Amino acid sequence: MQVFGGIISPFVRKLCLVLEEKGLPYELTQLPPHAQDAAFRAISPFGKIPALRDGDYGLSDSSAIIAYLEARHPERPVLPAEACARGRAMWFDEFADTIFAHSGLKILFNRFVGPKLLKLPCDEALAVEGEAELPESFAYIESVAPESGWLLGEDFTLADIAVASVFRSLAYVGITPDLPRTAAWYARVGERPSWRKIAEVEAYRPKKPQ
Repeated sequence: MQVFGGIISPFVRKLCLVLEEKGLPYELTQLPPHAQDAAFRAISPFGKIPALRDGDYGLSDSSAIIAYLEARHPERPVLPAEACARGRAMWFDEFADTIFAHSGLKILFNRFVGPKLLKLPCDEALAVEGEAELPESFAYIESVAPESGWLLGEDFTLADIAVASVFRSLAYVGITPDLPRTAAWYARVGERPSWRKIAEVEAYRPKKPQ
């Protein structure tokens, strides 16, 4: 399998973590959103990341890809089988993608990705807007973070992966979880072998040719 997308993206990181949790081999081709790479555009016509190529099958959008992987490789699941628990897992995934990341990416793009990686001008007003929105998400996560275990109980699931992935992206702009229950839960996520593996990939910076 081949994954297209930059690992700094919470959506790309989320997919890679799922692949690691499921023990599925893959190759990561790091690309920004809307890249013009032909192989990427063939499976992501609107330039969304991540995109996945699995043999002759291609798909974009992290949540859609993970649903596909769960059906194709049901062993080592990241989505619960029980209906109520699965619904909650999908809620946390939606919350992470469309509420939490929606605010956080305003900061990440305008203070890091745009000016430092893409050499684009920063919209500081949009970054400030994102900062003003984040406390509501932080308060919600603190209210549901467990004293032990995971967001849905004993099993580590997509719920934990999706929310933690957004926190990891926010670390690029100096934002880390500081509320006690959230911080303890996030520290537990950081001990997962899958998380450590992706952290190594994320930390790797190839040397420039001499």
